[in-house]
Amino acid sequence: MANSKRTLFLKRRLRVRNKLRKVNAGRIRLSVHRSNKNISCQLIDDVQGVTLAAASSLEKDLGVVGKNNVEAAAKVGAALAERAKKAGVEECYFDRGGFLFHGKVKALADAAREGGLKF
Repeated sequence: MANSKRTLFLKRRLRVRNKLRKVNAGRIRLSVHRSNKNISCQLIDDVQGVTLAAASSLEKDLGVVGKNNVEAAAKVGAALAERAKKAGVEECYFDRGGFLFHGKVKALADAAREGGLKF
């Protein structure tokens, strides 16, 4: 029986996250979510269960509302890196979820790296 796209995505997300948890215990997690219309990311401290910084293409001050392209992802990544510095975060690990590390997700990661985050 064929699996649906959603089921395959959820299995891939769990596989990626569980592998990352084993290797990066105690570190801050940079979690990415991409929809058809927007892209967002958060820096999450899983030990305390709090979000330290977040950025999204829904924010009006980034100037990319309603756009979901590589340029918008790069702006979101740069904004997150800036907010991470203010929160005192320099190192994290990149949790791509079930998304492929290609296109928008890669652009967000590269912009965050250029902004000073290490992962």
